[in-house]
Amino acid sequence: METVGHHGRRTTFELTDRGGDGAPLLFVHGSGSTHAVWSGQGRLADRRPVVALDLSGHGGSDDVSTAAGPETLDAYADDVVAVARETGARVVCGNSLGGAVALQVALERDLDLDALVLAGTGAKLGVLPDLLGWLGSDFDHAVSFLLGPNRLLATDDPRYLQVTESALRDVGQRVLERDFRTSNAFDVRERLGEVDLPALALTGERDELTPPSYHEYLADHLPQGRWRLVEGAAHLSMLEQPAAFNEAVAGFLADVGV
Repeated sequence: METVGHHGRRTTFELTDRGGDGAPLLFVHGSGSTHAVWSGQGRLADRRPVVALDLSGHGGSDDVSTAAGPETLDAYADDVVAVARETGARVVCGNSLGGAVALQVALERDLDLDALVLAGTGAKLGVLPDLLGWLGSDFDHAVSFLLGPNRLLATDDPRYLQVTESALRDVGQRVLERDFRTSNAFDVRERLGEVDLPALALTGERDELTPPSYHEYLADHLPQGRWRLVEGAAHLSMLEQPAAFNEAVAGFLADVGV
């Protein structure tokens, strides 16, 4: 793991470079996750360097003392900008809350980007009120809910379930609740027309947390938007179906000449 200092804290990231051409592709995880969720995307490093970071308070990155909502979203956007500038990344791929962060960077930061990949996310990320309540009062129930069929995962393979549950518990209740409350406050539906970048909205066909309709909306309202399904996957399609996810990302970047 490598680190970059910014805003009085340090953000960790993993860089995989197998000699691929082009500017790096930067991956941003979602709520309660870390860079490790992108382990299957290291295979793209044959084509271009791959970077995956830990947002503040996740994995090895220093935490922030921000309130849930726009303040935390801004802090996470600062993490992404710092790593992008450190590594020269020009394509950002965000999952779920990470997709909100990617859109925040595109809208509010002076960072030159070539394209966005928005995976398992939306222009608005409302969270079930019951889940928000459980995150504050019954963490075990919240984790159990998220691991239910077709939420984070479509598969019942215990290997994926155990890895995902461990990640949620390692991040912990306080940060996980902050993440979901930050997602719940996110809404850029009225600003999508400002994001004039090639953008792929990529979703698992069985994702009940951010369903395909969210991604159709993104594709319809982003000036250069398009969307694609990953079959047999739910919210964490990059983890469940890495080959199909990678093929979709690589095909999109080739199509738009990035």
